[in-house]
This record gives sequence, structure tokens and C-alpha cells, in this order.
Amino acid sequence: MYSFSPKLRLYSIIFIVLGLVLFGAGYFMNHGMDDARIEHMMEAVHAGGNHAPTNSSEMVGPQDHAAHLEHAKMQVHNQPLAAIHTVAVFLFALSCCALFFYCIQNAAHAGWSIIILRVMEAIASYIPYGGAIVVIIMILNITHQGHLFHWMDPELTEPGNIHFDAILFEKKIFLNIPFYAVRTLIYVIGASFFAWKLKSLSKKVDDTKSRKVYASYYSWSVGYIAFFGFASAAWAWDWLMSIDPHWYSTMYIWYAMVSCLSSAIAAIILISVYLKKNGFLPQFNDNHLHDLGVFLFATSMLWTYTWFAQFMLYWYANVPEEVNYFFGRFKYYSPTFLPMLIVNFLIPLLVLVSSSIKRNYMVVTVMAVVVLCGHWLDYFNMVMPGTVGPYWKTPEVLLLNLGSVLFGVGLFIFVVMTALSKLKLIPEGNPFLKESKIYEYPF
Repeated sequence: MYSFSPKLRLYSIIFIVLGLVLFGAGYFMNHGMDDARIEHMMEAVHAGGNHAPTNSSEMVGPQDHAAHLEHAKMQVHNQPLAAIHTVAVFLFALSCCALFFYCIQNAAHAGWSIIILRVMEAIASYIPYGGAIVVIIMILNITHQGHLFHWMDPELTEPGNIHFDAILFEKKIFLNIPFYAVRTLIYVIGASFFAWKLKSLSKKVDDTKSRKVYASYYSWSVGYIAFFGFASAAWAWDWLMSIDPHWYSTMYIWYAMVSCLSSAIAAIILISVYLKKNGFLPQFNDNHLHDLGVFLFATSMLWTYTWFAQFMLYWYANVPEEVNYFFGRFKYYSPTFLPMLIVNFLIPLLVLVSSSIKRNYMVVTVMAVVVLCGHWLDYFNMVMPGTVGPYWKTPEVLLLNLGSVLFGVGLFIFVVMTALSKLKLIPEGNPFLKESKIYEYPF
């Protein structure tokens, strides 16, 4: 039985409190900006004739100085909500992907992974908490307290209005506030239900060792895989893709999902190694670590494929609404956009390509941290350009993002490790447990 270390608990609480303090400081600094400073920032961005839009929607409506200033003010004041939205969606999706990976193991009757099933269950315990933050952000947006989603402005779909946007008018059947709110609740409540149901069935399998209960456990795992397949696609459209509402992509849903799947595997590695090194999970060995390293390597390569294929096809087509998605990121986010390929692709490729290196605890642990940081940066690049635009190189944004990350990491550690302390680390009732204990990678 794992006991939540008082030292780790204290660190998680410090992270939460420090995150809130930094976020609060950034929030008050952001709301203390006057129009004169924002206008100065806008003029600095556009100096030298540089007027590249960061969002296709900027090309619709009046293009005079007053309209540009109003848009700049909205982008600047989006900074706090955009920072917390990035972390909230990332950690919620990561937890759902961990549950997805867990269900794949059950559906495939995989034997090697039984030792770490409880780790995946614990990560999935974060889903209701992360979902609650996402719902709060959704409420702020639909009540117009926040303005992350351009398409929520009713003027844009009102024929005859000077701000009328024909593309958003065509998408109104899907992109409308009531349907968006209902979908968000379905994602959060549905994923929370499956996390609870699968955890309860897993415990029941341990208590009863019944094949009938295990069959039900298997069926619910398959059910979550089906739910996740639809929900992960739709929430990528809703929470990320619709930030840039003119943007079309058939690969975006895979790109966003694989980013968090790779992060989920990295989180599983970190927690499993932590338990091993502290004597709570001696059954976890370098064979299990090797297989997790294989999945970390594979998902990193898959993410790279989806990123490059999406970029290549749209840049080659040269359709303005699509190219603009990349152009704004190249122009204003060059320090974060392309360098993330080094973190998410080049480093995992060079380090994890060797089979033997995947058995090295230190190397794989460091790579897990690198991948987690790299994919948070990926989500940063998905959210910030369409919400904050070019106004991100400020102290306020640094404080807001650092505070959001510390708060999110602290809450994640606290929830996951608390859940882990209430679980039996070894699922004794699972019929494949023996296979996991004696598992040895043959090469």
C-alpha cells in the first residue's frame, strides 16, 4: 500500500499556493494596463509595416485604427484566461488519455502492464477535478466574462452587421453557445463516469476474483475506448481548434490527442519510477520501463508525423484561412513554435531510438520530463496565438503561465498521489497478474 509522502504532499501544496500567488500577481498587472500602454504595444508589433494577422478572423470586419485597438485590448485582457485554459485542457486531456491507454491494455488482455494499472487509475482520478476547471472556463466564456472564442460574438453571425463573418455563419449549426455548453458537459461528465466505473470494477475484480466481473470490466473498457474516440475528437474542435474559427484541418484531432497521449505515458513513467525508487512497487522492472519507453518513443514519432503532415499539406495548398494559422505562429511565436520540434521530436528520436537505453531509469525519467514540457509548449502554441495574439512577450504573460503551470502541477500531484494512496498497488484479482510479474522483454 502506498503512503502519500508528507514531503511530497507539502511540495504539491506549495506549488498550488505559489501558482495562485503568481497567477494573481499576473492577473492584477494585466488588468492594470491602460489603453495608452496597449496602443503602444500594438504600434510596436506593427512597426515596420508588419501587419500579419494571428487569427483569420482578424481579416473580417473594419480594418481602421480604432478596430485594431479594440481587438488588441481584447487580446491583451485574454491573457489570464488563456493561460489557465492551456493548462486545464492539457491536464484534463492527459488524464483522459491515461485512462484510454489503461482501457487499451484491458481490451487487448495485455499482460505486461498489469503491474502499473493502478498508476493509470490514479492519473484518471484527476479527470473530475480537471473537468471542473474546464467547465468553469466554459461558463466564463459563454457568459462573455471571457473572450477566448471569437465565434461566440453574436454580431459575427448576424447578416447585415458590419462584423458579419460568412464562414462563422456557415459553422453556426455546430459552433453555437448552447450546443457547445452541452458538449462540454458530456465530455466532462462522461469521462468522469467512466473513470469512476472502471475503478470500481477494478476493485470488484480484486475482491471477488470473478471471471464474470472481469468480463464486465473488459466490456466497460471497450466502452470507454469508443467514448474517447468521439469525445477526444470533438473536444479538440471545441476547446482548441475553434479558437481559430476559420481554420480547417482533418488531422488536428489526431495531432491534439497524440500530444496528450505521449504526455500521459510520460506521466505514467514518472509515477511508476517514483514508486519503484521508494520501494512501493518492487515488481516494476526494467522490462516494464522498456515497454513504456517504446510507447513514449512511438507516440513522439506519431505526433511528429501528424504535425508535419498537417503543416505540409496546408502550406502547400496556400489557402489564406489555412496558411494564416501557421503564418501568425511563424511570425510572432518563432521562439516557441518551431523549437518545440527539437523537444518533441529530435531529442526523443536521438535518445530513445536505442533499445538498451530504454532500460536506463535516469535517461527515461529525464525524457519523460522533457516530453511533458514539450507538449505543454505544444498546447501553448495551440491556444495563445489565437487568443492573445502577438502580445505575449510581457512580464504579465510569464507570471500568468508560470502560475497556471505550478497550480496545475501541484493540483495534479495532490489528487493523483492521494488517489494512489487509497488503492492497492497490485491488482491481485487480475487474471494476467502473474504474466506481468514474470514479464521479460525478449530482445
